[in-house]
Amino acid sequence: FLSLTRKLHVDAGTFWTATSHIITAVIGSGVLSLAWAIAQLGWVAGPTVLVLFAFVNLYTSNLLAECYRSGDLVTGQRNYTYMEAVKAHLGGWKVKLCGWIQYLNLFGVAIGYTIAASVSMMAIKRSNCFHKSGGKDPCHMSSNGYMISFGIAEVIFSQIPNFSHIGWLSIVAAIMSFTYSSVGLGLGIGKVAEHERFDGSLLGISIGTVTHAGTVTGMQKIWRTLQALGAIAFAYSYSVILIEIQDTVKSPPAEYTTMKKATLFSITVTTVFYLLCGCFGYAAFGDLSPGNLLTGFGFYNPYWLLDIANLAIVIHLVGAYQVFCQPLFAFVEKWCAQKWPNCNFVTAEYEIPTPFAGAYELNLFRLVWRTIFVAITTLIAMLMPFFNDVVGFLGAMGFWPLTVYFPIEMYISHKKVGRGTSRWLALQIISVACFFVTVAAAVGSIAGVVLDLKTYKPFKTSY
Repeated sequence: FLSLTRKLHVDAGTFWTATSHIITAVIGSGVLSLAWAIAQLGWVAGPTVLVLFAFVNLYTSNLLAECYRSGDLVTGQRNYTYMEAVKAHLGGWKVKLCGWIQYLNLFGVAIGYTIAASVSMMAIKRSNCFHKSGGKDPCHMSSNGYMISFGIAEVIFSQIPNFSHIGWLSIVAAIMSFTYSSVGLGLGIGKVAEHERFDGSLLGISIGTVTHAGTVTGMQKIWRTLQALGAIAFAYSYSVILIEIQDTVKSPPAEYTTMKKATLFSITVTTVFYLLCGCFGYAAFGDLSPGNLLTGFGFYNPYWLLDIANLAIVIHLVGAYQVFCQPLFAFVEKWCAQKWPNCNFVTAEYEIPTPFAGAYELNLFRLVWRTIFVAITTLIAMLMPFFNDVVGFLGAMGFWPLTVYFPIEMYISHKKVGRGTSRWLALQIISVACFFVTVAAAVGSIAGVVLDLKTYKPFKTSY
């Protein structure tokens, strides 16, 4: 089973499949909270922070791409996963630490995407309800049924064996991400044109502003600013699966050169999109920018266009969930296959003929374990459906260790960068600065969750 998985990745991926995987992973639901994030930071800090995060991600992703192989960049030993790369270059306790952080982060992303998908599904239902009632009916509804529906879809898609088989899903998801981002951008531009002015301020949301969550106090302004950092970090979180994406790329040319090109192209496209969506969203709504641009009901019409955009979000998140969860699935299945190599339940593959796709190889352990995983993420999403706070916390938790610390440390080890040299000092300054950003964003998001919990009842979330 494992050797089959390994054979399948060879000579499969290209610049375009790698780019689609990255765009699917990067332009996730994070783009929808960027108008809100820029509203907290203002016209000066908002776009500046966005561009800085893009540069840090691009730089550390390039460092990480060079760590795919141990030793020689072209002929060295492959590292098939992020954790294997850490083991090869750093070893020791850092491997276990990396594993825990990476897989907890992926687990958290699955929960965040379940919440985001259910919010978009409810938005479709709600916008149609508003349209029918002429805005008279508040159209409140529970999120539970929508989360369960998304969970059922993910149970089915999670049976795709591995990364090599989800290229088509990533391409569909990448197209969907451009669809809903474009709708959000277009509606923002339309609203600005209608008002004939740019809303917002240089320093972000003002103390005393009345929002749907209440009046903004001085302390809340601080928490919201910190949360915004986490939201922007989450909008760029894909380093965690970069090595796994690189493992699908064929060579020659060397995998790292293809990956660097794919990363540069993807992050440039993404950042331009992010700046446009975030800035026009903020220009349209100013201090009252909704936490989720397409579901926070800053926009009500044209309702059919909002429905298309929200449907695109749901389809995209179905694919993105798989892109993020496949490394976690593979890790658990590999570990179990090594632990119980003679157990048929874990290792045996049963060929099942299918009408269009040839034979499907059913693995009973994969069927059971992945179904349980999806059920658990769905249950937790139903327990904690706070979109903005969860997004901010996930972004904070994954950003410094996985996007900055481990790539920098691996690069230093791989390239034998001397301690105390100017290059070593520059890398450490980047790492320390990003560490403080992560701590600040995590604190802000935890404060947000604490505030949410004061008015929250389990399984009774209405929208």
